[in-house]
Amino acid sequence: MAGMTINGSTVEAKSTFGVINPATGLVAAEAPLCTPEQLNDAVAAAAAAGTVWRADDEGRQRLLLTLADAIIDAQQELATTLTLESGKPASVAAFEPVVCATWLRVVAGMRIPREVLQDDAAARIEVVRRPLGVVSAITPWNFPLATAIWKIAPALRAGNTVVLKPSPFTPLSTLLLGEIINRLLPAGVVNVITGGDQLGRALIGHPVPRKVSFTGSTEAGKDIARAAGADLKRLTLELGGNDAAILLPDVDLSTAVPHLSALSFFNSGQACALPKRIYVSDDRYDEAVEAFVAAAAGIKVGPPDDQSVGMGPLSTAPQFERVRELTAKAVADGAKAATGGKAIGGAGYLYEPTILTDVREGMAVVDEEQFGPVLPILRYGDVDDAVRRANDTTFGLCGSVWGSDLDIAQTVAERLECGNAFVNTHGALLPHIPYGGSKWSGIGVENGQEGLLAFTEPQVVHIARG
Repeated sequence: MAGMTINGSTVEAKSTFGVINPATGLVAAEAPLCTPEQLNDAVAAAAAAGTVWRADDEGRQRLLLTLADAIIDAQQELATTLTLESGKPASVAAFEPVVCATWLRVVAGMRIPREVLQDDAAARIEVVRRPLGVVSAITPWNFPLATAIWKIAPALRAGNTVVLKPSPFTPLSTLLLGEIINRLLPAGVVNVITGGDQLGRALIGHPVPRKVSFTGSTEAGKDIARAAGADLKRLTLELGGNDAAILLPDVDLSTAVPHLSALSFFNSGQACALPKRIYVSDDRYDEAVEAFVAAAAGIKVGPPDDQSVGMGPLSTAPQFERVRELTAKAVADGAKAATGGKAIGGAGYLYEPTILTDVREGMAVVDEEQFGPVLPILRYGDVDDAVRRANDTTFGLCGSVWGSDLDIAQTVAERLECGNAFVNTHGALLPHIPYGGSKWSGIGVENGQEGLLAFTEPQVVHIARG
């Protein structure tokens, strides 16, 4: 069993909790259950480490680059652990450490600006950026390593220190990441603790951290916002999405459908920034459905350690049950499963790639984030109708428009009420591009210069000369 990382030491716990292997449905390992005393130790270590850490800008850059190399060196071990706890196919699991290294290298090269507002005989006035202090980072189970680095890299680059708590469904890879970090960074700069929702609430409510960075469900985000508000903590919340993709009448289906299918079923559909509702014009609907069915039927589903598998199991039992219930209810309400539509028998949480037709708004599988391998295909009469229906939701993370005339597609994309609007792609998340949601899909942004500055607070320095 891997230990927690607290103040530069590997720390065991008095008790543990089981981690399920989604491919079998059985406990595969035990993870430490952090005590209240250990939480206090982690926060105190982060606070103590901050004084020296924030003062060494070049050192922070250098260590982030060194950490990127170390993660690549440990790629296989990290990937194997990810597959064990999350059910990711080996190829997807191996890619996640590469994402981590890429983000670290890009963020390491970013600069914290100093803005001169006035420089004359009367005064020199600058806006400088100061680190916030200790950051509480809470990550989800779908991409535990990538989302951890999305928080760690900018927090550290800006001069903060971190207490990181991963999802209790996938703590093992993050504990391993903590061990790698502990070999390279000064003691206390990054602390990794593990436990359930009670630990998360305690971390958010702790008086020392001044910022919470959270990725997860909208409902959990609302709870965190309420708790953090009591202490006026700064917040970055990357929450759920129910992304719409609009296929314009002139769309090239031979290009769009394979791309959309690959995205929609990536990681068994378990990502916020994936297409989850497809809108197709009446005159292209049957043709599009046929293409989506063929693409879904071509996805090989099976045990994640099989190198030829394109889609493994869902990562958690609750999510597996939710996908089953959403699909069954949709079919009971008149939808048709053009392909898939049921669980695959045997051990674990395998579910068929599913295309639903004859769906409509008002069905939960359309209105809510299904977060699984179930893709509803909806008809629209004209583009205004499609845009209206795409926007008629509390979610606003990503959206996309697909068509041959790029000018028209861009015009339509800019009408979407979401934080990230794409043309002929979807969910193309990059380390130098800000990423965030509108409406209930989040507060603030991650990535890019804006994401880095979210881990700072401005300070005006006014020097009078006259």
